[in-house]
Amino acid sequence: MANNTTNIPFWRDIRVLRVLFQILFLVGVILLAGLLYTNMQRGLKNLNLELSLDFLENEAGFLISEGIEYDPSDTYLKAFWVGVMNTLRVSLIGVVCATLLGLFFGIARLSSNWLVRKIATVYVECFRNIPLLLQILFWYTAILRFPLVKDSFSLFNSVYINNRGIYIPALQSGTGLSTWIVFLCVGLIIATILYIIRWRQLKQMDIPGFRAKWALPAFVVVAICGWFLTPGKPLATELPVLNVFNFSGGLRLTPEFTAVLIGLSAYTGAYIAEIVRSGIQAVSKGQREAARAVGLNGAQTLRLIILPQSVPIIIPPLTSQYLNLAKNSSLAVAMGFPDMFAVGNTILSQTGQSIPVFAMVMLSYLTISLTTSAAMNWYNSWINRKGRS
Repeated sequence: MANNTTNIPFWRDIRVLRVLFQILFLVGVILLAGLLYTNMQRGLKNLNLELSLDFLENEAGFLISEGIEYDPSDTYLKAFWVGVMNTLRVSLIGVVCATLLGLFFGIARLSSNWLVRKIATVYVECFRNIPLLLQILFWYTAILRFPLVKDSFSLFNSVYINNRGIYIPALQSGTGLSTWIVFLCVGLIIATILYIIRWRQLKQMDIPGFRAKWALPAFVVVAICGWFLTPGKPLATELPVLNVFNFSGGLRLTPEFTAVLIGLSAYTGAYIAEIVRSGIQAVSKGQREAARAVGLNGAQTLRLIILPQSVPIIIPPLTSQYLNLAKNSSLAVAMGFPDMFAVGNTILSQTGQSIPVFAMVMLSYLTISLTTSAAMNWYNSWINRKGRS
């Protein structure tokens, strides 16, 4: 009996139709992209502009209030790079602060202490349900209203707070830094060896335990001994000093940066707290009962049993919050903080090159997001492989 599938006309063959529809869809996307590109070129021509990145080599000619070393005589490309670094700085520090806040309040929400549990609940519900921009404006206009420079708050004669920012001591490399780094490397090698020995011991005994129990103290001891044995100081402290009109030296945290950092950290930390809470509650209650049966206390149960099992549950939604924090940092433009978006707007207003500038900003945010996602996905897969082994 002949195979009936060979007699089906091609216009009725589902395999052919699938390929045909995909080709038609691809052609439609190409035509739409061509139409948009033609319309963009027409608009640029009407504005006497051309699609080019040559303007990036021109002198910027505007000041940037904070960031890496920069001068108005530098190019637009250098100015944009300053904005990128400012965005990365507030995003990375914000991720660390938000994670610590979320971990603390997420665990506190499950506390048996009524007061601690209610305080954590108030924090989560308040900061999660107020728009982020309003929170940043609140910190900037209501809380961070510090006195003038001459009336600065002083803490231990080393930290000064005024309306121009927070001035704190800064660490600088000393004459013995290179020698101390050698001690640190030796301590790291010793700590790694002790960590491996401890890990194998726990694996052979098939019991939970703190793997860095020997490694961490060993590293600290070598680092401290190296500090005192090194000729000269490895690190020196530069204190802020009040001059005629302002402070010089030390490290300055501007009110704009501080407001954005606090707003991003507190807002994202509230969401992370809920992620941590739900991840902990997703672990079976039988795990807690088994931990108590073998004599582990509450802290040991949380550190050795509950948190390791909840991490694979927490990582995927935690990645989304990290991405949101990086993208929400663009709200810093409302405070005058010179992040990537703010610097891009300044470049746009001076050059009129809207499409290249916005393309650079979007590609930069896309690169940050994809890099963050790749790192978190790798960590998630490593955790899952480790849990199955």
